[in-house]
Amino acid sequence: MERSSRIKGFYKLSMIERLEKVKEFADLSQEDMDSFTKPTDKELIDRMVENVVGKIEFPVGVATNFLVNGKDVLVPMAIEEPSVIAAASNAARMARDKGGFHTSSTDPVMIGQIQLTSVIDPYGARMKILKKKKEILDLAAEQDPVLIKFGGGPRDINVRVLEGKETMVIIHLLVDTRDAMGANAVNTMVEALAPFIEELTGGKVYLRILSNLAIHRLSRAHAIFDKEALGGEDVVDGIILEYECAKMDPFRCATHNKGVMNGVSAVVRATGNDTRAVESGAHSYASMSGHYSPLTTWEKDANGDLVGTIEMPTAVGLIGGATKTHPTARACVKITGVKTGQELGEVIAAVGLAQNLGALRALADEGIQKGHMRLHARNIAVNAGATGDEVDKVTKELIAKGKVRVDVAKEILEKIRQ
Repeated sequence: MERSSRIKGFYKLSMIERLEKVKEFADLSQEDMDSFTKPTDKELIDRMVENVVGKIEFPVGVATNFLVNGKDVLVPMAIEEPSVIAAASNAARMARDKGGFHTSSTDPVMIGQIQLTSVIDPYGARMKILKKKKEILDLAAEQDPVLIKFGGGPRDINVRVLEGKETMVIIHLLVDTRDAMGANAVNTMVEALAPFIEELTGGKVYLRILSNLAIHRLSRAHAIFDKEALGGEDVVDGIILEYECAKMDPFRCATHNKGVMNGVSAVVRATGNDTRAVESGAHSYASMSGHYSPLTTWEKDANGDLVGTIEMPTAVGLIGGATKTHPTARACVKITGVKTGQELGEVIAAVGLAQNLGALRALADEGIQKGHMRLHARNIAVNAGATGDEVDKVTKELIAKGKVRVDVAKEILEKIRQ
């Protein structure tokens, strides 16, 4: 049976019906299914972090309609904010008309930093380190034979001299971490290298740790959005003007990139990866020119259609950490259908682009609040005490009134019950 992520009326189904659709698409096991609906094992969460007293749950939704490199993909997203998943799904639906998202990525290379201080001749020390490149890479490789077995391992070094209050030498060890995020492997390597570097240069090593600015581990995506599907060429022009504003104004750019990260972080979280690492890397990458810039670009092609692109670091993996230990994270990875960390990074980039488009289109057309509050109305109805069929009735009237507030919802509910 041909699988399609274009599932019409998905949002209208009950939670159990949606899960059944996802089960069919991703061939989920009963264990996978249970991970979404049954309580997490207490012993598992007690092992995950220290001083455990309980847990806080995020809703896990599924973004539909994604076509990535010609392959249908359902995307699990763990987020508490209304309208995010709907916006991503709607943007992905519009992208399908022009072939969906086209993605690519670089090798999964992470940077391990070694900070060398108290060196009399820092530029001379730089040359000594570069001369011993082979010995350094061999020593680093000895620290993780399993990674070497799977085709990863140390690839190169580069050395910089930073001149400031105290001149220091910064060594970068470049490590291909394959399908792992790689923090543990990289940290082990740079810690093992520190004594060798000190002996070689006569300096003192302090920092020896992975950098979350993963400039060698990039994911890229681009897509074309039909101008008519967006609402006309005026909407296309409006989106481009919004993008131009973000390029010039860091206050707008912060919110522009937050829209990207709404999608990115939701997928990273759902798959058990490190949201803080990806977020810090993304915002640092956006600042590398010396000016905080958009992670996406938006332009118009000769046909007047909107063309969007994104390039960003995506330090995510499929092995290690919560990605392997947490049953729901494992099930979410299975839903995506990805087989490598690079593939996951590419899906994440596509979602970030879609999410940004959803926000920009709303701003250029009806305004962000109208769409956001329309989806938020259901939550307000429930907060007001509505149950069963009352939820839909209260939601509909809240939207009609244009006042999505709990006090208004309570008034509507009281009238319904009279």
